[in-house]
Amino acid sequence: MVKLSYTNGNGTTIPKPLNEKSNNKVRFDSIPDALADFAQGKFVLVVDNEDRENEGDLIIAAEKVTTEQMAFMVRYTSGLICVPITPERSNQLVLPLMVPNNSEKMKTAYTISVDYKHNTTTGISAHDRALTARSLADPSITDPNDFNRPGHIFPLRYTRGGVLSRVGHTEASIDLCKLANLQPVGVICELVRDDGLMARRDDCRAFADEHGLRLITIADLVKYRLDNGFLDI
Repeated sequence: MVKLSYTNGNGTTIPKPLNEKSNNKVRFDSIPDALADFAQGKFVLVVDNEDRENEGDLIIAAEKVTTEQMAFMVRYTSGLICVPITPERSNQLVLPLMVPNNSEKMKTAYTISVDYKHNTTTGISAHDRALTARSLADPSITDPNDFNRPGHIFPLRYTRGGVLSRVGHTEASIDLCKLANLQPVGVICELVRDDGLMARRDDCRAFADEHGLRLITIADLVKYRLDNGFLDI
């Protein structure tokens, strides 16, 4: 496999952008088209590099997610719904990292899990999880006591600099929110196939076409930010 990456000036490994002219036969949508859908509260399907996780995540802005969309997400994904948040939001709501020493391969920065305390029951229903996600994105909710811990939503702490610093789905989700002028809180989960295996790029293209979703790569999001001067968002 050809390694589709390069190193930026800070020593960070960044994937090279893929497009329809590359050796990869999967067709990807443009970042502007994906942002237009994302700003309207639609899902975008985002794949990372083939030499990284090589997975596709359903991503939506937390402030927009509905009960019906959460149910859709749970149905077609692994079901472990994560909500990327900024370090500032994590600190404001007193959401420490889940473990002091992260030994996970990709260093995914899980915080302790939460449920929104008000107008929810057990926290696991699509209604409750959507409400928790929206509440994490609501800037008027600032009291840590409004959230029960542990819960059924797993916040992830975003790396400053976004996909220019770490080429993960956590960073891609918040970069999409920022570029769409939405609250910087996303909702993400890995797409799975009917046989229980992870969806790869061709699976993701078929799913996106079936459900009318945009499919993009994190590599192309990196390129979009660099090409358009979005170095600090």
